Amino acid sequence: MAELAFAMPALGADMERGRVVRWRVKPGDTIGRGQVIVEVETDKGLIDVECFHDATVMALLVPEGVEVAVGAVIARLDVAGAAPTAEGPRAPPATEPARLPPTSAAPAMPPVATPLGARVIASPLARRRAAALGVDVATVAPGTSGRISAEDVERAAATSTRERDPKEAMRRAIAAAMAKSKREIPHYYLWQSVDVTDALAWLTAHNARRPVTERVLFGALVARAVARAAAAAPEMNGAYLEGAVRSSLEVHLGFATAQRGGGLVAPALLDAHTLDVDAMMSAIADVVARVKSGGLKSREMSAGTITLTALGELGVDGVLPVIQPPQLAIVGAGRVTERPWVVGGAVVVRSVLTLSLAADHRASDGHRGARFLQNIVKNLVPPEAP
Repeated sequence: MAELAFAMPALGADMERGRVVRWRVKPGDTIGRGQVIVEVETDKGLIDVECFHDATVMALLVPEGVEVAVGAVIARLDVAGAAPTAEGPRAPPATEPARLPPTSAAPAMPPVATPLGARVIASPLARRRAAALGVDVATVAPGTSGRISAEDVERAAATSTRERDPKEAMRRAIAAAMAKSKREIPHYYLWQSVDVTDALAWLTAHNARRPVTERVLFGALVARAVARAAAAAPEMNGAYLEGAVRSSLEVHLGFATAQRGGGLVAPALLDAHTLDVDAMMSAIADVVARVKSGGLKSREMSAGTITLTALGELGVDGVLPVIQPPQLAIVGAGRVTERPWVVGGAVVVRSVLTLSLAADHRASDGHRGARFLQNIVKNLVPPEAP
């Protein structure tokens, strides 16, 4: 057994802090690999954070309701087995505990609010500012001196004001991620119109044999085609980290989904390249339901290797999307429309879809991007029987 520190995870490239909402375990509990141990609130919603080891809970270091920085130690575990290893192209997820040297003291924690019942040490000016701003001084995190200053109170008041408007917080998080993407990632764009008449005919025949509740939507065909094409395109599937392309052998397809009340998240459909049409539809339905109701897992929020954004149901013909850092590419899909199309020298009406690609020029170029789009089409028209 080894003592390990369990840190506040980074549940997205733009996340800086998270709030411990509810512990699902208590000291002394035995937990299994993959078990949810804490619910964390971020600017993009409530996330279930799992443990990646079999372990015994030694201590919970952050009270419920307290916000801390990413990387701050929030619990201590007694863990069986080897130290965590990296999954996919990235470093080990922040949700995996980091081994502590046997003789080291506990890492310094960011300041948190004064524990219930403890003496509050605050300057007279800080107490006056707290009264004026309607802030409970016991809820204010002190500075490095351990004494609460007027500046600490004003910071807490500003944070509280922002938190009362979750939509504003979410828009700030999205803005930060997209600004980082456009600032740091050299995007290039490609798009292609695709005749999907045969794919839709296959889908109609497939659904005719199934109960209404188990029928497959066209979006599942697109997601399956993107995942299979990504599995054969390492320059599109993975991450750009520390100046290098880190391709992934697995495809964890981010599926862009609108949240209730506004905002967007792209939880990953894990091992999407292994899913047939029906399994892909089930995975999409499951993750969309949990985006609306809560219950997304930390790995789903951090494991994405490529993303699909489909806006066809909103009547959009096409989309030129922005890459989700540190991923290498994102695919866009618009609506299916009826258009005149030349088949065998004759103009006929066909069902046409516009696919688009935004890719990182540090990892690929237009030639490789074009081949990737063609491979998506090959996996889509006509689809294989699942």
